[in-house]
Amino acid sequence: MRVLVVNSGSSSLKVGLVVDGVLGRHDNVPLADREDELTEVLHDWRPIDAVGVRFVHGGPDHLVPVRLDDGVLAELDRTVSLAPLHNPVALAVAREVRTALPGVPVVACFDTSFHRSIPAAAATYPLPAEWNRRWRLRRYGFHGLSHQYAVRRAAEVLGRPAEELRIVVAHLGAGASLCAVRGGRSVDTTMGFTPLEGLMMQVRSGSVDPGLLVWLQQQGVSLDELSETLEHRSGLAGLSGTSGDMKQVEAACAAGDPDARAAWAVYLHRLRRELGGMIAAAGGLDVLVFTGGIGEHSPRLRADVVEGLDYLGVALDPGAADAPGDRDIATAGSRARVLVVEAREDLAIAAEVTRLLGAGA
Repeated sequence: MRVLVVNSGSSSLKVGLVVDGVLGRHDNVPLADREDELTEVLHDWRPIDAVGVRFVHGGPDHLVPVRLDDGVLAELDRTVSLAPLHNPVALAVAREVRTALPGVPVVACFDTSFHRSIPAAAATYPLPAEWNRRWRLRRYGFHGLSHQYAVRRAAEVLGRPAEELRIVVAHLGAGASLCAVRGGRSVDTTMGFTPLEGLMMQVRSGSVDPGLLVWLQQQGVSLDELSETLEHRSGLAGLSGTSGDMKQVEAACAAGDPDARAAWAVYLHRLRRELGGMIAAAGGLDVLVFTGGIGEHSPRLRADVVEGLDYLGVALDPGAADAPGDRDIATAGSRARVLVVEAREDLAIAAEVTRLLGAGA
């Protein structure tokens, strides 16, 4: 099957053609040129048997991949406030593709789907039960397509069934989250109702004491300013004074910049702390997987994180740090394996599209 995968980001679209599970043509399309370049892709990359579109959020009604029609799109319009940077683009792209390729099935794949298996105790916020029922509040979790692929790929690399492994996946990029996996299923994750909860990120704050946020509003900080600051001017960028790109932060640390060093220390502390929680949720640790731009390309961060796990008997092989490809970077005597896996949301989306349409057939 030839599946066109469209992965919408906040500034660009990643498009790829996955043929029978193998990525062929791929490109990045700037959002400013989206309509013209996407039209060109849809014309030049034919034949296309199906299209998979990544949605960050499906809301409470869409926790599994779904074939798009006018009714489903209308339902997804109501999720825009839950993911305002990503869902509007995904909705626009889905409508454009359906118009350009009439008769070709278009499937929405959700970052929240993998986490639908999280037990109620982990998914429920300790708010009034009436609120939780009225607004259908819950911890959704995100980066699910990346976590799902990383679990499957880790099992392949190790030659062991995922169902036998207690895995923690660290998806570390501009956005960052951890996922605890037991029996091949997500049992907890660090992101919640929105992608703002959890780890400190490039420009997002991650979790902050809600009492502090209430206090800031009482001091005159407007809701709009608070939202803008938490989403775009916090995290590594806010503390270090850089763009928040980890390469810049590492370079500034090496140059002795005190703000960058403080940002690194906070990022590392919060990552280690949340990692401990995910290990507890998984019931132990057999495999730690690093994925995402930072997870794949920052040996220093991986080394600093694992150094904090020496009490678990986890150790890295320095000689494997810069080796290419998906790999195990733990020493032979390490009590848990440590893997680096390339993030491949495109393959996860294509697999979900193929599975859904195959089941329908």
